[in-house]
Amino acid sequence: MEQESLHQPAMETPLRSPPIPKEEPDAPTAENADSEVATRSWHPLHALLQLRAFEALRYRDYRLIWYGQVFASMGTWMDQVTRGWLIYELTDSALQLGLVRGIQAIPFLLLSPVAGSTADRYSRKMQMVVAQVVNGLVYAATALLIYIDEIQPWHVYVTGFLMAVAQVFQQPARAAMIADAVPPSHLTNAIGLNAVIFNVARSTGPALAGFLIAISGTGGAYLVQAVFFFLATLWTMRLRSGRRASAGSHGESGHKESFGQSIIEGWKFSWRNEAVRTSLLIVMFASFFIVPFTTLLPVFARDILGVGATGQGLLLTSMGVGALCSSVLIASVGDRLPRGMLMLGGVTLYGVIVVAFSISPWFQLSLVLMGIVGLCHVHAHALVQTVIQFYSPAAFRGRTMALFHMSQVVMTVGSMLIGALSSFVGAQWALASMGVVGALSMITIYMALPRARLIR
Repeated sequence: MEQESLHQPAMETPLRSPPIPKEEPDAPTAENADSEVATRSWHPLHALLQLRAFEALRYRDYRLIWYGQVFASMGTWMDQVTRGWLIYELTDSALQLGLVRGIQAIPFLLLSPVAGSTADRYSRKMQMVVAQVVNGLVYAATALLIYIDEIQPWHVYVTGFLMAVAQVFQQPARAAMIADAVPPSHLTNAIGLNAVIFNVARSTGPALAGFLIAISGTGGAYLVQAVFFFLATLWTMRLRSGRRASAGSHGESGHKESFGQSIIEGWKFSWRNEAVRTSLLIVMFASFFIVPFTTLLPVFARDILGVGATGQGLLLTSMGVGALCSSVLIASVGDRLPRGMLMLGGVTLYGVIVVAFSISPWFQLSLVLMGIVGLCHVHAHALVQTVIQFYSPAAFRGRTMALFHMSQVVMTVGSMLIGALSSFVGAQWALASMGVVGALSMITIYMALPRARLIR
């Protein structure tokens, strides 16, 4: 009966977390976490671990995942600058700047379901290790090609595609392992701490890449990125848990069904479970209508606000500060918050602030609005991720998180739409209309799925 309850589409009032599966006796508990900290009083993080905002770091496996995430996030954000700089250096083509990013969306579209099912059928630890090693080798090979002066544009496309494939397999495995490493009561805190690292890396990674390119060229930057991923792999190798997900009600971990059936079962579960379905709808609508507004930031910085590239950098910095504040807030008190209302309310406010940004004539006001945008973006994104993992049994977490990460494909399509729309009606009208539709979509979900607001 317990397994069947995991698949019921109806939700309790208020909707609370599903029961912890009995087939996971080695799940972490607060007691063993606290005792571990007590026996490691010499640990340099001991004082930090006593703070509520860092509670999830008391669990050894989560600490190792978190340390690895520090290096992996730095390497990924460095690539945002390095790859664009390299292709522009080789081709002098603005068009190819967009194409080299677009090709990276293809693996997320085609392979995300496969990656999620793999994470649920086999060892998540090994999937992460292989993906990180592949990433490191790709970056190292790119650095070598640059140093021997054999790099060609097609190399940039191929390595970008391979890097995206590795990311597709890495993300659902890591997300599922976070839920395996901490008890449900600390899941929001753990995801909030991951968001902190993500946003710190978003601020420092591109800056580090720019510094390295200035002193040693793109080859030096790629070499450092390779080292970062190999360091992330060393932390991942120390994880205790290399087991696959526990068997679910359909026996997917026992391989009683085909790979294709496993993927379909993941889709069915994600649709039948109202909390997961609602969360996926929220992130998909936000990714399509609201998040792509950053595509038009250069237009606003140069042509509307008249602040140029420096002003655009300040706008992004303001967004990063808001995102970092939101991450810390979620890590500190996220488990006490009404997640359903905050997801819907956060994304609705996101859309409204984007509309306000589109009509703002003052740079100072735009800076403030970008800070609020950063707050709403991470607030909604992290809470969505928490709810999806919270209401997914271990045997389905890889597949549900793979669907969550497919929002990157949706965001790419949304970026193309807002770019095309701006060419017809102008950047301000394009941004305002997309923001309005995004906010209205959240209100529609609120009205059509009334129990979504009861998600805890």
